Amino acid sequence: MDGTTFRESVEASKRTELDRLGSSKLLIALTGARIERPRVLEVAAHSEHAARETFRAWAADESHPDARAAFEAVAAQEDEHLDRVLDALDGDVDLADGGPMHAYLRGREDTVERVASGMVGRPLVSIRAHNQLIGFFVNEADEVGANLFRDLKTETAAVVDDGVALLDELCGDDADWERAEMVAEYVIQVAYDDYADSLTEMGLGVKDIC
Repeated sequence: MDGTTFRESVEASKRTELDRLGSSKLLIALTGARIERPRVLEVAAHSEHAARETFRAWAADESHPDARAAFEAVAAQEDEHLDRVLDALDGDVDLADGGPMHAYLRGREDTVERVASGMVGRPLVSIRAHNQLIGFFVNEADEVGANLFRDLKTETAAVVDDGVALLDELCGDDADWERAEMVAEYVIQVAYDDYADSLTEMGLGVKDIC
């Protein structure tokens, strides 16, 4: 297997979950059905903050130099993303850290697993969220907000490319690729289960609306 095949395999295996995460109902789940500009931006800020903290923690104890440099770069990018989202907010926000997906990510100690889950699985989920954020601001006739999240989506998509390239360097045999595939798929599943649970709590059936 190589990086390109790996990404294709992960996306094919989790196509249903990724498609449903790309549903217009995602913002309902993320905001608790409070789909209004301040709440949408708060949710985005929480996400950027959690990602920054995950990659900062990984960079602090990662022994592989190329992986450490990659984690530092993603942490810096997420820090910049957070600043840009906070600039768009009117007023302060108490940043929440964590959530099921980041709890799972922070439990990864192996370099291959960190790259596969954090730089491939996680941003494949984030891209779907960015699509919905772009759509929200387009519907609000807020081109500045839409362009903000278009930029963030482009930069997040580049993380997947970097992650795939790094896995090409790190994975020495089939066992490495299988482990990478397992964790990348699982982090998507964790994000999907959290999404589905949120909708269920609001009395919405995932299959009925996606």
